[in-house]
Amino acid sequence: MYELIRNFPPVPRPPLNRPTDAEVAVLRVLWDRGPSTVRQVHHALHPARDAGYTSVLKIMQIMFEKGLVSRDEANRSHVYRAAVPREHTQRQIVGDLLERVFGGSARALVLQALSARRAGPEELAEIRKLLDEFEGGQR
Repeated sequence: MYELIRNFPPVPRPPLNRPTDAEVAVLRVLWDRGPSTVRQVHHALHPARDAGYTSVLKIMQIMFEKGLVSRDEANRSHVYRAAVPREHTQRQIVGDLLERVFGGSARALVLQALSARRAGPEELAEIRKLLDEFEGGQR
């Protein structure tokens, strides 16, 4: 048994700046609202999550240490803003998911995404347009 475990390849650790689910929730608030205080983020999260103010504060402090948010300390209430664009974070998370769950297969990921939730006509048209652009080498 030990031989089997010893010969198993090590599981790579996620990079330090890869956001957790709670951090993504905070980032979504900051992307949607723009620069915000902890209280504003807590208020925006409260209906969806059962997170206390101090929990949100701690998460945002950790995010600052990880470089996920920047902080303006000029006023008594610090103002936080997302340090990375939404698209960058989405690409990072999808890339990680693609490798870990789908073995690098974009086809499998797209098929599962489309089967998990029905795409509307507008979404499908946009997907077709993107596929045409990729095929034509425009991206």
